[in-house]
Amino acid sequence: MSTFIIHRFRSSLSRRALHTTAIRYVDRPTAFTNMLAGDVPPPVQVSSITSAGIQLADGLVLPSACIFLDGKVFLWNVPSHLWDGWGREHLSVFETVVPKPEILVFGTGRRMELPPPSIRGYLKEMGIQLDIMDTRNACSTYNLLAEEGRRVAAALLPYTPRPWRS
Repeated sequence: MSTFIIHRFRSSLSRRALHTTAIRYVDRPTAFTNMLAGDVPPPVQVSSITSAGIQLADGLVLPSACIFLDGKVFLWNVPSHLWDGWGREHLSVFETVVPKPEILVFGTGRRMELPPPSIRGYLKEMGIQLDIMDTRNACSTYNLLAEEGRRVAAALLPYTPRPWRS
């Protein structure tokens, strides 16, 4: 009996969907007013991630590495091997944005792999908290934090590394 329950629990975990919420565009006044909201663009939402790439809620599939920042998607040119040849220049986009994100959710592909201390230190110098996880969980975490209105950015590596130039 208990092996059946464990097997059923494991199979339900493998089919778990990403956390997403439909983006609502409100053109008319509503009964509720968010006094804390400014002119913040609607967050980019990830609907799924497969070996083909990262699929956004609007259906666009991003086959290569990307950064989500301030409601925008940036293609990201990174080295083909994780952490080999990575330097400050690969994360320098965060130096130029104001305000800086509170949190950078970093998806490292199929498995979570910690970045070198130089990368972690560089982001810490800028006052950005770094959360490292596999890309699937990073997408879900980003969706949730962006929906809450947090100043969050995501740096996502796809399951299958591809150059962003063709």
